[in-house]
Amino acid sequence: METSDAISRALTEVGPRLKRLRTQRGVTLSTLSEATGISKSTLSRLESGQRRPSLELLLPISQAHQVPLDELVGAPEVGDPRIRLTSRHVAGKTVIPLTRQPGPLQTFKVIIPPALSTPELCTHEGYEWFFVLAGKARLILADHDIVLGPGEAAEFDTRLPHWFGSTGEGPVELLSLFGRQGERMHVRAKPATAGAPGREDGG
Repeated sequence: METSDAISRALTEVGPRLKRLRTQRGVTLSTLSEATGISKSTLSRLESGQRRPSLELLLPISQAHQVPLDELVGAPEVGDPRIRLTSRHVAGKTVIPLTRQPGPLQTFKVIIPPALSTPELCTHEGYEWFFVLAGKARLILADHDIVLGPGEAAEFDTRLPHWFGSTGEGPVELLSLFGRQGERMHVRAKPATAGAPGREDGG
């Protein structure tokens, strides 16, 4: 009976989980419908819990979002050695810690929605390196204002006034390494142009 109840709870949570994942990535029902071949009405009913999730519906959705199927259904963790990551929201961004243990360097995956508020530059101790996985990121660093696309990276001293986010053209996904005490990363980004902050063009 307990197993049956656990399965029922997991199925009930699929809809809200699907909607949360889609909205966090700034994806519309129309866009997801085009990517999966599933009608908007079916996707909407699936997210609201009016349609029972099935493998034929979840597989194309997991492929479109590029996430494991068990992440969509919240598969039980018993006997599963994989790490379950917990996201948090910071200043409108979804931040997923990838480093499980405390240490000088911490790694995060950052998902930024298509539009954020007016850039507010900040300063703090540390050193940051980030790599653009998808979308276009805007980085303001002191007097520099640049755009980085997929495969490009930037690194900078966070004691300099800085801000990064989306250009507004779509969501952005970043891989970020941060050292609170100002440790530099072993990956060194090279300036693409004279005077530009640390950046490399995937070469």
